[in-house]
Amino acid sequence: MHLRLAPSSCALASGTLSAAILVFATPALGAGFALQENSGSGLGNAYAGGAAAAEDASTLWSNAAGMARLSSGQVAGALNLIQPSMKFSNSASQAAAQQPLGGEGGDAGSLNVVPNLYLAVPINRQWSVGVGLNAPFGLVSEYDSSWIGRFQAIKSEIKTYNLNPAVSWKVTDNFALGLGANWQRLEGTFTSQVNYSGALLSAAAQNGIAPGSPTFNAIAAATPGLESGASVEGSDYAWGWNLGLLVDIDKGNRIGAQYRSGLKYKLTGDVTFSNPALPALPPTLEPVVGALAAGINSQLLYNSGITSEIELPAIVNVSWFGTLNPQWDVMADVQYTGWSSIQNLTFLRSDGSPLQSTVENFDDAWRFAVGANYRYSPQWMFRGGLAYDQTPVQDAYRTSRLPDGDRTWLTLGAKYSVNPKLWLDFGAAYIWVRSPTINDMGSTNLGIPPSVAQNGLINGSYSSNVVVVSGQLTYAF
Repeated sequence: MHLRLAPSSCALASGTLSAAILVFATPALGAGFALQENSGSGLGNAYAGGAAAAEDASTLWSNAAGMARLSSGQVAGALNLIQPSMKFSNSASQAAAQQPLGGEGGDAGSLNVVPNLYLAVPINRQWSVGVGLNAPFGLVSEYDSSWIGRFQAIKSEIKTYNLNPAVSWKVTDNFALGLGANWQRLEGTFTSQVNYSGALLSAAAQNGIAPGSPTFNAIAAATPGLESGASVEGSDYAWGWNLGLLVDIDKGNRIGAQYRSGLKYKLTGDVTFSNPALPALPPTLEPVVGALAAGINSQLLYNSGITSEIELPAIVNVSWFGTLNPQWDVMADVQYTGWSSIQNLTFLRSDGSPLQSTVENFDDAWRFAVGANYRYSPQWMFRGGLAYDQTPVQDAYRTSRLPDGDRTWLTLGAKYSVNPKLWLDFGAAYIWVRSPTINDMGSTNLGIPPSVAQNGLINGSYSSNVVVVSGQLTYAF
């Protein structure tokens, strides 16, 4: 039996046809999936004033012009532990056709370990060079494999690796410029389940087995609860650039600004399916269902290469750093992230045929932060900070891979100087995430809009928070 793909008048059939193609939402693309945690020293101040602080070699990331303030070479290494918690509470979710509803998914948050490493070296009074290695974007989340939203998302993992050589030029005693290049690699893995039972009924209807007929009902009764596992893996690298400036207004105040360009990726990789074995069937059904399954496996749920184009956002930061007296510093900044570069996420098979598309409609987002330092003694300095971080996710387009909401940061930190050439920075943050609601049926596949029959409906709310702990060791030479 050849599996035909002609449209069906049956609502169940048209709804479940697209369940035979991978169903996964966009990866969880601060808020969004940007990682603010690119230094250990900045966390204690909620990264406030980052483009103006220029305290150590990690300024290479926040504003390369800040290297002009370093009087000697420095190497700084940091380790950031990021533990998000994402717990879904069901309100009015609905099961996909031929499937049980499932549970609430447990805590989908997973520990992220994010390292940073920076080297900055003055060449002479005017010029400094440096290089940084960090991870500007990232995500790890995983739900229970039998949860309500398993046809939308199970595991989401994004990793980035950014190599950033940079140079600073001290134009005058109170004005410096910084310029850098960024080579960045992105790797993503996304898994979900596919409603295989629904796909069998869709195929039956499209091949002349009328919904409601004895044969159709017998297939439905004999094949409930069948699922296929789906996995997409892709990667690419891209080039970007960053430009910064630093101005000393007077002895106690300075402002800094930095622009980081967007990065355009064309991910390439593979989609793979683990299709289920059929249950024992009556002799009269076995050849019919076997032919339907063979058609699904060969024409819809088959392994292939994939491609996807995505542009990660540009970032602009403007910061102020002020020294009030020998004991107190204060700082503030505002950051703009151009998340509207992501309006949809579309995956194509390597032959150019459509696989899946998710509407994102990300909004541009703002982040505001304030912080303070208190110098307790020559060895100890204590830090504090507050920040408000807007999410790019609109309520109407929230997905289970990125159930994000606006965030409020409270941070504390400390710096301990072992000697003038060696010091340690510690920081911790608790981040409240505004409880987001979700009403998600999944994505469009083969041009067919998502439906409850196809994927089920995720309807409810999330309780989310994030805990971050960072440590940094800096050595001057």
